[in-house]
Amino acid sequence: MIYDISFTALAFFFIFVGLVLGLSFYFGRKKSSSSSYYAAGGQIHWAVNGIAFAGDYLSAASFLGICGMIAVAGFDGFLYAIGFLAGWIVALFLIAEPFKRLGKYTFTDALNAKFNSRAITLTASISTLIISIFYLIPQMVGAGDLVMPLLGLPHWAGVILVGAIVIAIVASAGMASTTYVQFLKGGLLIILSLVLTFYILKNGLSSPPDSDSNKYHSFMELVPQVKDDNVISVQNWNVVAQQQVGDKTFVKLSQHGVERWFDWTKKDDNNLLKETLSITQKSNGALLYNGETKEKRKFYQVGHLSKIIVNGEELSKTGPLGPFQFLSTIRESEVVRFLQVKLIDGNDHVSIYYPEVTSGSKFMLPGLKYKIGSDANLWSKMDFVSLMLALFLGTAALPHILIRYYTVKTPKDARKSTILAIAAIGGFYILTLFIGLGAGVNGVMDVESSNMAAPLLARAFGAALFSIISAVAFATVLGTVAGLIVASSGAIAHDFIDVYLKKNLDDDKKVKVGKIAAVVVGILAILLGMAFQGINVSFLVGWAFAIAASANLPAILFLLFWKKTSSTGISASIVVGIVASLAIILTSPTMWDKYGLGATNAIHQLENPALVSFPLAVLTVYIFSKAFPKKKDSLLPQ
Repeated sequence: MIYDISFTALAFFFIFVGLVLGLSFYFGRKKSSSSSYYAAGGQIHWAVNGIAFAGDYLSAASFLGICGMIAVAGFDGFLYAIGFLAGWIVALFLIAEPFKRLGKYTFTDALNAKFNSRAITLTASISTLIISIFYLIPQMVGAGDLVMPLLGLPHWAGVILVGAIVIAIVASAGMASTTYVQFLKGGLLIILSLVLTFYILKNGLSSPPDSDSNKYHSFMELVPQVKDDNVISVQNWNVVAQQQVGDKTFVKLSQHGVERWFDWTKKDDNNLLKETLSITQKSNGALLYNGETKEKRKFYQVGHLSKIIVNGEELSKTGPLGPFQFLSTIRESEVVRFLQVKLIDGNDHVSIYYPEVTSGSKFMLPGLKYKIGSDANLWSKMDFVSLMLALFLGTAALPHILIRYYTVKTPKDARKSTILAIAAIGGFYILTLFIGLGAGVNGVMDVESSNMAAPLLARAFGAALFSIISAVAFATVLGTVAGLIVASSGAIAHDFIDVYLKKNLDDDKKVKVGKIAAVVVGILAILLGMAFQGINVSFLVGWAFAIAASANLPAILFLLFWKKTSSTGISASIVVGIVASLAIILTSPTMWDKYGLGATNAIHQLENPALVSFPLAVLTVYIFSKAFPKKKDSLLPQ
């Protein structure tokens, strides 16, 4: 997409970044013990921790990813929010208080509290690191997306910028600064989402989209001359090529030396060529946007209602709407979505985004992204169940969430923090439904990145709102990445180096090694954030949840609720959970497409691994605990 630098947004960006870094350096001036670095000394008030929980959890996946997915896929995107929220029920009723009683300041501490097993220390620290890295990837992708309209920088530069700032936050004061950054941005994110929802409802719905900052582009429709299922001529255009992709036919036309792609709708009563958006990667490395260079500004923001129906009557504009009126009006109307296909044109690679009219009733029901209805197959049903299982079970097993239980004083405070977090997160997710739908119908969608749906919607309502929301969204990424890097550095410095390798580091060395580990993990996160550019961040976070649910949750639940659980059972289940989930992810259609092998050629069609990997891990902890019970643990390598 083509972005102009917003100097107002730039000012807010520097204010927020300055505030975040100021907090970090303030806490960094204080004496930093290992307990304060990794768990803020256990002195955080439960209410602050509850909002910090929300700030930690409401990451790029929640604000950028879910809003973007709702804008593209309707209710299917909201299923992520339902799954993310439902996972807190497991955390509240099964994990919060008993987990607080077990641990000191890392996930591995709690898991190994009853065993003192080197095998658990090794496997749990590796699990923490892998899950944190998989969760870091979407945060860095989202950060790069945000920086493009804010600073006018390319995606890779945004990723590096975020990485550098977060490394400074974590290396200065660890969990103390991270907690207050998360508290600040969690509260602001909820407040600003309320403001944005108010603007959406006050503005109502219009066709074409009606806003001060959005100049709606009316897409061309051409009537072709056809012979033997081929387009042979179009008035005032030259026919260059025709290509079939699945059940779609695309035609390339040229006019005045500019080549454009059109979607050919072949119906007896509606034989039309409809204008598309296209990005062509030329063999010499040049990029063309709708056949012209980026400087020509011929690439548009999209997403609107083709028809607005209210009580059976077609309108051009509704005026202000109540929350339920807004939802019901979209359900009765027609939404124009833009879908992507990729094709090879000689030596050039072309991404085409074509319009598809979808009834509002379909848009507001499951089925556009996850095929679970009449057009479903076994793979699509399994994938949907697998995703919901991962989201429901993964929350209570995320290391950067679990370590937050150690920042409060008592198990009772841990429970109260969780209840407050559920209330804050639940309220926010209701707002994402309105923000996502508003972005999908107000002509603000960037087809290259659904992650920009919410910030670009804010821009349609004014530069000030866009500036503040973008800056807070950036702070959202900073806070979550900081929490993940703290968890990762704890796994490396405390769990692996100090405990597993038996280096017996003193307090100062433990903090120093943790800071070095934070820098290393931060650099790795930067590299991975560049590699996964363009993929929806909620989708990527789903992988982290699946690994957490498979590798960590069976071990946690068996440890807490089955007295016969052995250290061998726990360590074996972690290994099986990691290996099974990674094997499925790395052979998934999405990764097969990343390898350049084509998604349809993948050895299976399961995007989300939890349906297979979680039961395998549960069986493993049970079978190995039976085969190698507690009384025999001393005979095994520890």
